[in-house]
Amino acid sequence: MTEIEQISLRKLNHHKKYRLTVIFVLFLLVILVFFLSLFVGSSNMSFVDGIKALFGEGTKTNILIMQNIRLPRVLAGLIAGFGLAASGHIMQSSLNNPMASPSTLGVSNAAVLGANIAIIVLSGGYFDSANGSNWNSSNPYVTVTFAFLFALGAMAIILALSSFRGFQPNTVVLAGIALGSMFSAVTTLIQYFATDTQLASAVYWTFGDLGRATYQTDWIMLAVVSVSTIVFFFLSKSLNVMQSGDESAKSLGINPSLVRFICLFLASLIAATCISFLGIIGFLGIIAPQVMKRIVGEDHRYSLISSCLFGSLLLILSDTLARALLQGTSLPVGAITSILGAPFFLYIIFSKKEKHA
Repeated sequence: MTEIEQISLRKLNHHKKYRLTVIFVLFLLVILVFFLSLFVGSSNMSFVDGIKALFGEGTKTNILIMQNIRLPRVLAGLIAGFGLAASGHIMQSSLNNPMASPSTLGVSNAAVLGANIAIIVLSGGYFDSANGSNWNSSNPYVTVTFAFLFALGAMAIILALSSFRGFQPNTVVLAGIALGSMFSAVTTLIQYFATDTQLASAVYWTFGDLGRATYQTDWIMLAVVSVSTIVFFFLSKSLNVMQSGDESAKSLGINPSLVRFICLFLASLIAATCISFLGIIGFLGIIAPQVMKRIVGEDHRYSLISSCLFGSLLLILSDTLARALLQGTSLPVGAITSILGAPFFLYIIFSKKEKHA
């Protein structure tokens, strides 16, 4: 081995150790923040009482708060933050567009439309033949189902339209923007004819809120996020090659259109699942990947997992802040992520060095 090759190998090992160190630190931070978040709330429960309640000991009230309210909520932040960051990362990577996310591709807009139809048009309920064949408004899963189906349907339409152009990245992005605008317009028209109560319910649904989570919803999100993320890791090498262009990927035996289709479908499935259960959580899918790509580089074997961990960290911290700002009141976590994310995103844009010829 020549001296130049030895130097290159040392640099490669150094970069690998650095990236693994970043991932390990993020992992520890997520665990730390996860447990600290369990003890933030308005119940004035002591740390010792909280630990006991987690293991089913202590008063019934403390056990109820820790096991049935706080734990499902923080688990939702962990899973949804991980999943939404993975979704944004894969959308950006497969389309080679740093602005790609569930919001910019119309997935979030479609979910809002579906929720508005369920809440306003169908009164947010289910068909109850026992009460004179009327709609019963006590079933929240109708809204969740409509939001999920519309979000997934939107991406199906985008992928179908883009297939005519071989899933070219620009075609997918433009189709997403166009359909997203249309979904927003239809939502506005539906809200225009809604009553005050219906409008308030529809607007409230759009607020990202981890407090809606239950163990059942957490398990569903975990299953979707886990399976999809495993597939993303298997495709990480293909995504790395696709950074050099579709032609280079094809010369190495990779089918860019197929990889892009699989990635966008699973990324949309993650976003649709998380959004339908928790509402709109903005900027997370854009910020987390952009930050971690700057820190660990573009290699998807490292940037994907680091983005996911940072997404979990960011969402749990945002929810903790939402509960801590006003005692007894939980602010919408989607608003917190947007408030924190927007200026940070602007910093990323304007701090980027311009390339001169």
